[in-house]
Amino acid sequence: MYLIVGLGNPEKKYEKTFHNMGFIAAGDAAEILNAKFKKKECEASVAEAFVGGEKVIIARPLTYMNNSGRAVKQLMAKYKIAPENLLVIYDDYDLPKGKVRIRASGSAGTHNGMRSIIGETGITDFPRIRIGIRDEEADIPIINYVLSEIRKDDYELFASACKRAGEAAAAFASGEDIERVMCKFN
Repeated sequence: MYLIVGLGNPEKKYEKTFHNMGFIAAGDAAEILNAKFKKKECEASVAEAFVGGEKVIIARPLTYMNNSGRAVKQLMAKYKIAPENLLVIYDDYDLPKGKVRIRASGSAGTHNGMRSIIGETGITDFPRIRIGIRDEEADIPIINYVLSEIRKDDYELFASACKRAGEAAAAFASGEDIERVMCKFN
């Protein structure tokens, strides 16, 4: 069983912000896997798919970014998810805009949602997909930047990055080894 978690904020006003790249990519993964977000459980909006007989849970925490770990911890416990079968997708200010980077494990870096997940679960050895959002031309504090709406000029770039992240998540959920997913999508 696999758990794919896209990080973001649940309110409509955050829908097109940089901090919702994970939500968008999770939606792309769900579409690829033919799953619909139909239920709410464990403080998350959840879609379910079956790939090769294996159940895949795709989740968007409803706890807001800084408390994402609560939902992830609950989902992992409910579905008995091993850390290597957890995949988290999120925006990353440390990467240039539109870049997609996949890692098998790592730290939270500057990301509060990842800090929450690591703090709640106590694990760092789980795969993650980072979608770069840094714009060298933007001259505002990070907290304001991540909650700002994506510029129309950049919309296609970010839509493409989220789709690529969704494809990588779907490949992972299809049983591809994370190293292979990294080679294919990094």
